[in-house]
Amino acid sequence: MANIKSAKKRIRVIDKKTARNTRVKNHIKEAEKAFLAAVESGDKAKAEEAFRHAEKKLMQAAAKGTFHKNTVSRKIGRFERKLNALDAK
Repeated sequence: MANIKSAKKRIRVIDKKTARNTRVKNHIKEAEKAFLAAVESGDKAKAEEAFRHAEKKLMQAAAKGTFHKNTVSRKIGRFERKLNALDAK
């Protein structure tokens, strides 16, 4: 346990950031699962709605620094390819 006041504060700040990052990552996982389930079912309208939701959550996570912007762009690109593949079917 830290003895210095500033070190105690850093511990509190890190705990808050860790909790926020965990919460954001869980929201993203839920959005990704919903999108992938919609793609698997073949429902284009539902997949588009889930894609918009997942994209929004990912962009928010990138803005807050939970994920790197390139990671988010890569994930969105992969989701978009899956969405476009539904049109080809």
